[in-house]
Amino acid sequence: MCSGKRMACAVSMGLLFILTLMYYYQACARPLENNEHFADLVAATKKSVVAVGTYYFNDIPKIQYLGTGFVTGNGRYVVTNFHVVAGLIRNKKLHYLRIFHKDFPEKGIEAGIVKKDRFHDIAVLKHNGPLLPALKTGDSSKVREGYEVFFTGYPLGFVLGLNPTTHKGIISCISPIARPSPSARIINADIISHLEKPYKIFQVDATAYPGNSGSPLCLADTGEVIGVINKVFVKGRKEYALTNPSGITYAIPSVFFMNLEKKIGRD
Repeated sequence: MCSGKRMACAVSMGLLFILTLMYYYQACARPLENNEHFADLVAATKKSVVAVGTYYFNDIPKIQYLGTGFVTGNGRYVVTNFHVVAGLIRNKKLHYLRIFHKDFPEKGIEAGIVKKDRFHDIAVLKHNGPLLPALKTGDSSKVREGYEVFFTGYPLGFVLGLNPTTHKGIISCISPIARPSPSARIINADIISHLEKPYKIFQVDATAYPGNSGSPLCLADTGEVIGVINKVFVKGRKEYALTNPSGITYAIPSVFFMNLEKKIGRD
């Protein structure tokens, strides 16, 4: 009788030990699986990220870097910030516009602007080069503070070659692009227009640099694009009241470039 109880107790202890080992193994394996999944997302995203710039044989250097962009739609469309190409429009040099990718010729591929939205600082380009894989767009209206995200682009231009760099963080805040000024002296027409028509932007706790403007902001679990990194346009409106603007990174929600893409389809 006692021998039977001891046997049952030993079996129970053995099963408990095995279950504990299985749980420990799964707990240890889970981070490795997550790392592999995220690494796969980053590798896939990089294939769709391009550099936006110019090529002109009389320039020194001949290739000038302007910002980052990413492929969407049918593989011929590239989304970037409007301010990235605004100078070319202003100076009537759009014929020098190129996009650069490791699979393209060194001089890049000619591109043109097919749609632009100055108010939300979005531009959609089109190229006639080899098709590139398009990134899937997510629903930015469903994004919540605390979501893990990453962005990939060229923070230092061509300094590191055509090798996009990835940064990871979380959505730390979702807030209006413009806020009331503490002083009437720093109000201007542009700020007023954004106060009259405010829209929400994403604040990310990962450092971006000017070259990252136009980079895709992606969900860390699916790789879907939910925003466009913006290092110039947003900071000038979000932090116009600050003497020394912060190093916070901002992004324009994907809904705005999706609206432009829909207009392309109707044209």
